[in-house]
Amino acid sequence: MDNGVSHEDQSFREKELDEIARKISDLDKWREIFSYHRLEINSATHQKLRDCHKPADKGKAGAGSPQDKEQVRCLSKVLHSLPEPSINSKWGSFPVSLAMAMGLRKILFGNTVHIFNHGWKKSYFKFQEPSSDLSYALEIGKGGSRAIQMAVQVNILKYLLFTRSEKGSDFFSLCRTNCREQKEALSAALVDSLWTAGERQKVIICVNTSETYFPSTRDFQADGLIERLQLFEFLEKEDAKKFIYDHLQWFKGEGSHGVILFLYSLLFSRTFERLQKDLDISTTHLLQAQGGDLICRQAVLNLILTGRASPHVFNGYQQGSSQDLLHGVLARSDVGYLRWKKDSREQPNLSQVGSMLKTPKFPIWLCSINGTYSILFSDNKLLLSDWKMEHLFGLYFYTGDLSQKKAAYLTVDTHSHHWEEVQQNENCVPERPVEMVIRTKWKGASVNWNGTLPFF
Repeated sequence: MDNGVSHEDQSFREKELDEIARKISDLDKWREIFSYHRLEINSATHQKLRDCHKPADKGKAGAGSPQDKEQVRCLSKVLHSLPEPSINSKWGSFPVSLAMAMGLRKILFGNTVHIFNHGWKKSYFKFQEPSSDLSYALEIGKGGSRAIQMAVQVNILKYLLFTRSEKGSDFFSLCRTNCREQKEALSAALVDSLWTAGERQKVIICVNTSETYFPSTRDFQADGLIERLQLFEFLEKEDAKKFIYDHLQWFKGEGSHGVILFLYSLLFSRTFERLQKDLDISTTHLLQAQGGDLICRQAVLNLILTGRASPHVFNGYQQGSSQDLLHGVLARSDVGYLRWKKDSREQPNLSQVGSMLKTPKFPIWLCSINGTYSILFSDNKLLLSDWKMEHLFGLYFYTGDLSQKKAAYLTVDTHSHHWEEVQQNENCVPERPVEMVIRTKWKGASVNWNGTLPFF
């Protein structure tokens, strides 16, 4: 090139300039975030942004020219001068270290090289419209992070139906959930998993800052998030809940990396030492590459649901094929888990969900049906504590799909012999997956969709 700049430098500067311009073009989002934290971008800053963002005259400056270099420096300076959301200094905090970041990646990916893909990075926690048929429900995205969102949704339902009030609530109150209640429910759901993972002793909450605490190395590539983590430590659950409520934008704001921040917080709260004890020879890390995405292994779901990263769903411990001890669920959980997979090739004794997860304290289940996650729940708190309640009862079914506008209501009859008759009939109807997963808990039950066309 006649200006002495290599093609590589030119490409890099173009990308840098495009990235800064993209951020500035999204000022409305930043203004919302700053407003949320009672901060402002003053008119002088706006003027700087406008001046810096003026395009260079055509034909006078190309990539790598002094004008472009000055524009990059100017834009970078303005961006770094923007105020950060303030965090109350009374909370003790410390920055992430390179060793901690490497530990995170090893427990997640099994190495320090892999990073989260775009789908994970854009995932956050967002509710449906307040006071609507699904106002209690999160908008569930696609991809591997969906499993975490659905597991958090289970704890949101636990809070709204059973733990926020001694009297409890019913399904119709869920559909009246307002904006304030949504914030309370998400804060309670997140901190409940973190507190349980921390053995009810300590919570670590990760937030994203603009400060970079260590550079990339030969063995560790920074990704724009992990090297900017600030960790806040809490010894009281209520303090952690208040902190999350006050700074909920870091988990539910667009572009916040909210799902990843929650996952990081979960792992730090559990501690790497406990995680290594939770896992076994069958599972050495928590995420698995599949079909171009990263999917959560069972240990991640169990960590959110039970507070312990058990790799399996059976009760207690079992010996594997190599005689190594495999780790299952050790205690009855607050919320449950059901699984059904057509033509499963897994060993029945290892894949069968045990009673610790099948019969939780509250009638809410995260369901894995052919590898897709959904939720079954009841608003009857006594459903699992009084056997008479399990003769004929209702369950609500939520898939998280955008096409579902309200939860389906299913009636389950455990005393009907209809299912046995269907099985004996050579011309029986095809298996309906959601009914099959219900029968893993209530064997032989018949399921009535109450006029709704079965859609799962």
